[in-house]
Amino acid sequence: MTTQFLVEQIQKKESFLCIGLDTDLDKIPKHLLDQDDPIFAFNKAIIDATHHLCVAYKPNTAFYEAYGIKGWQALEKTIDYLNSNYPEIFTIADAKRGDIGNTSTRYAKAFFEDLGFDSVTIAPYMGRDSVEPFLAFKDKHTILLALTSNMGAFDFQTKMVNGRELYKEVLEVSKSYENSENLMYVVGATKATFLTEIRKIIPESFLLVPGVGAQGGSLSEVCKYGMSKNVGLLVNSSRGIIYASDQLDFAQASAEKAKEMQLEMSMELKKR
Repeated sequence: MTTQFLVEQIQKKESFLCIGLDTDLDKIPKHLLDQDDPIFAFNKAIIDATHHLCVAYKPNTAFYEAYGIKGWQALEKTIDYLNSNYPEIFTIADAKRGDIGNTSTRYAKAFFEDLGFDSVTIAPYMGRDSVEPFLAFKDKHTILLALTSNMGAFDFQTKMVNGRELYKEVLEVSKSYENSENLMYVVGATKATFLTEIRKIIPESFLLVPGVGAQGGSLSEVCKYGMSKNVGLLVNSSRGIIYASDQLDFAQASAEKAKEMQLEMSMELKKR
């Protein structure tokens, strides 16, 4: 999955929607609990109903690891199903890994080679030698946490380092990493006004933007401040789409919510 192919899919679908597959057995429709693999059954239904409206899916691995080996198998079946049936979809392992040297290489192999994800989220706190092992994989993308949408982001990310905020230092330094052209960045939608400053440092890089919808972020604000010449945005929605209904119509309800976002995105693309 190259960046150019991703841009082409955005243009074709008039959408830069990423759907978060944060699948929780306590929240999915009760009738699915009778299935042999209720997590995969839920994911498959959501994917089949929404794949034409989005360009990416982002399973948060915590929701799978929490169920042990069965959860991991459900994640494996989900990514296999996506890669086999919808290869045009960009896949993100929201794993937030971050370690050094050979450990990072093993994490990268797990997500890129074994599971077959296109990208993985990485915490950059340990620096260059925790990030570059992920960047060594051809046509795979490393998504660095830059400025997140949670309240605790202000504990460290906006503190001054070398005369500027830490998140800006992360952005600037990361551009010197080997194969940095394969970097993307997480920027929370609730920090939309920060995007003007972020685009001064990384004008064309893709940004993964969580926080629209349930967390209160504004899509129009994100587009106003963050959209680049090649769009450069993947806006994520999880709960607002996948849990639109807990009844038999859950997949159709998720498609309706995804369609609402896709139409809004189409308007934003035409506007710019």
